[in-house]
Amino acid sequence: MRRTLFGIGLWLWLAPLAFPIDAVVQTRAQSEKQVLVVYSTRRDAQIVAIGERELSRILEQGLGHVDYYSEYIDQARFPDAAYQAAFKDFLLLKYKNVRFDAVIAIQDAALELVNSVRNELFRDSPIVFFATSPVTARVENATGLVTAFDFRDTLALIADLQPEVRELFVVTGATPSDEEYESIARSQLRPFETRFAIRYLNGLPTSALESRISSLPPNSAVYYLMVNRNGDGGNVHPLEYLDRLVTIANSPVYCWVDSAIGRGIVGGSLKDQTAQLEAVGQLAVRVLSGQPADSIPVSSPYLNVRQVDWRQLRRWGISESRVPQDTRVLFRNPSVWDRYWPYILTAAAVLLAQTLLIAGLLLQRRMRQQAEAQVRGSEEALRNSYERIRDLASRLLQAQDTERSRIARELHDDISQQVALLSIDLELLSGVVPPDGEALADEAMNRTQELVRSVHDLSHRLHPTKLRLIGLVAALQSLQRELSRPETAITFTHEGVPANLPPDLTLSLFRVVQEALQNALKYSRAQAVNVDLRGGPRSLVLTISDNGVGFDVDASWGKGLGLISIGERIEAIRGTLDIRSTPGGGTSLTINVPLAVEQRSETATVERVG
Repeated sequence: MRRTLFGIGLWLWLAPLAFPIDAVVQTRAQSEKQVLVVYSTRRDAQIVAIGERELSRILEQGLGHVDYYSEYIDQARFPDAAYQAAFKDFLLLKYKNVRFDAVIAIQDAALELVNSVRNELFRDSPIVFFATSPVTARVENATGLVTAFDFRDTLALIADLQPEVRELFVVTGATPSDEEYESIARSQLRPFETRFAIRYLNGLPTSALESRISSLPPNSAVYYLMVNRNGDGGNVHPLEYLDRLVTIANSPVYCWVDSAIGRGIVGGSLKDQTAQLEAVGQLAVRVLSGQPADSIPVSSPYLNVRQVDWRQLRRWGISESRVPQDTRVLFRNPSVWDRYWPYILTAAAVLLAQTLLIAGLLLQRRMRQQAEAQVRGSEEALRNSYERIRDLASRLLQAQDTERSRIARELHDDISQQVALLSIDLELLSGVVPPDGEALADEAMNRTQELVRSVHDLSHRLHPTKLRLIGLVAALQSLQRELSRPETAITFTHEGVPANLPPDLTLSLFRVVQEALQNALKYSRAQAVNVDLRGGPRSLVLTISDNGVGFDVDASWGKGLGLISIGERIEAIRGTLDIRSTPGGGTSLTINVPLAVEQRSETATVERVG
């Protein structure tokens, strides 16, 4: 809980009107710790900014909610005794009825003030302090840190970073506290006077100081200690004053406290104020948790850390290789790697993965090309083999048809003639046989005439001589009439069939229809068989269907000579065969045959569809 000076004063004046202040104090004391922090500096000093942030955070983390008060002596701007006396009276009036569970004093002036009003205000309150001067007498019920200023190590760092520097200009202000800083610096820097020519620019008017540091000789450096008041008598903010000096200085500027880093100085052995206040805060948590302050020994940790501003190294041309290993380099502009290393690694991984993928794809492509070449070679060999087989099949079919023609001619020219002569002989013989042998002669005559018709029909089926004379359509009509049965009706329809078809095409289609009809009559037990032949601009489509018992195409393929014969004939004329049949569902054969103009390089295929 924070209160400004005005807010606390107003609360002190108004609270008695509502309820007794003792009751308020007693109630709050039961619920939360009350802590007062007294700073030696002004309200806007960097140590106050860090303290108000870090101390309240540490106390609340360690204890929960804390009733937190802050006061600021501002000794640098108000060093006179009258102000100090008035400030004590202000504290006595403001906090006379408040019992603090701990009082934290930051720096020597605050510790001196708290100790001076200890009996009146903080008799029973433990004190936690931070001081820069050795505490000569132990303060009762108190503990803290004592860390003296270290101005020496910054000069050692300057010597490492800029071995060419010969003159050092130390800047201080005109207040008693500024003069105290100068006195400590003169004592600590005296051993370096053999290394540097040290000039103290103390209490100069601002214009004179700026003129001086803007025209320093070569191989110089500036060491900024503290300026709370310039030589003109005006109070200044030490860090804001530093901001002005670093912009006009013609040589690098160094300092001793970390509040100056990032404001244009090269760096220095800088006092870590955050670490300082964190240590004080941890001591306060221990005391507020019940540990007696006197039981905690006063410690003197070293809080300086060498730090440099990477941007100022580049500005003044100071090689980073000269920076000692124990020195922090701040504000470094990250390199492309520092900024984007996750993305670079991701991109590299993706690129590597893509490279491996591309290599794998190229390898796969090469293997596929090799496989394709092998397949093409195999396909070519298979195609050649297929062409040879198809040519052989075609020759076998031609030889079969030739042999059929020869047998048909033999039946017609030889056997038919001999049977005809036999029939004449039997007719002549029937006139001279005794009456009791006439019946036998008539029966022999009838059998002979039946034999003549059978031989004639067989000769016609083996080699339909009418096919070349009357054409495919008329031959199929004749075949329809010849094979029709009372129990099986055969119908034939046609449309757009060219008059002149190649002999091999005509014969093949005729044989296909002949074979299909004979199979239907033998096996299908169909009541109706339909033959449809339709011509188009590029092909002939022959469809033979029945309503018979059907069959399993896949199971029956290759077992019957009829289907094999049909398939071979269709392949020979580069056609396609589609057989559709299911048990109990009838059978349908669709044959598509290209006409002569389309028969260039197509490969005949046979499709089997169940």
